[in-house]
Amino acid sequence: MIPQTFIETAGDILGSTEKGLSGSKIASLFAAYAVDYNTDIPYPSYPFPASTPNKRHALKKNLSSFDPKQQFKIIKELCEHSELKDLSEVKDIKIKLLTRFKGLNTDIDTVNEILVDETRFWLDGYTKSLEQYNNALEKYKGNIFERNLLDDLRLSLELLVKDILENSKSLENQFSDIGLFIKSNNGSKELANMFVKLVEYFTKYQNEYVKHDSQVIEEEVEFILEITSSFMKHFIRMKNRT
Repeated sequence: MIPQTFIETAGDILGSTEKGLSGSKIASLFAAYAVDYNTDIPYPSYPFPASTPNKRHALKKNLSSFDPKQQFKIIKELCEHSELKDLSEVKDIKIKLLTRFKGLNTDIDTVNEILVDETRFWLDGYTKSLEQYNNALEKYKGNIFERNLLDDLRLSLELLVKDILENSKSLENQFSDIGLFIKSNNGSKELANMFVKLVEYFTKYQNEYVKHDSQVIEEEVEFILEITSSFMKHFIRMKNRT
């Protein structure tokens, strides 16, 4: 079950007076969900009745008409709506949804969705890195398992490290700097060594597939995507502590 308190909070954010969806958009979106799930909703059209307190009320009452799995999917999709997805409070509610109620998610991608969304959340202040990360994700979700997916992911990591360390070095030339960065933030030498191995893996893996002009393996791409995401998220959190 998704508690009513979460429904209320999500509704206040998604239907916010200033930044949220408009009343007409709320009505049209929920009318479509009502048809998809064969469910009656109290506010299927706009304008809402004069007795309706506000559009947030309509959104929350409509949302409460669905079962928990349907509510999960609806909240997730509304958080991904083009008008809302870049708002920090919407990103936060989506991460909480994915983390707290993941058992209701009937549409999980192979890749760790919670990790990906957390990484995108932390990358919010690193525009160039986030752009390349999103490019890699689009290729992954489109089942385009080619080496340029890894190119995007590697470039995203490289741009992030440049921003964090405030230099313009290539990834292969960042080993000593990243080691000092980790040490200065009370990280372990093992973490620095793992980063070196990750970059070596990127290089060798890509060179191998370039040479043979072949597609990479889906399961291995998933692994590289997740481990790179973990590094990126951890580095940003370390940077934010300084």
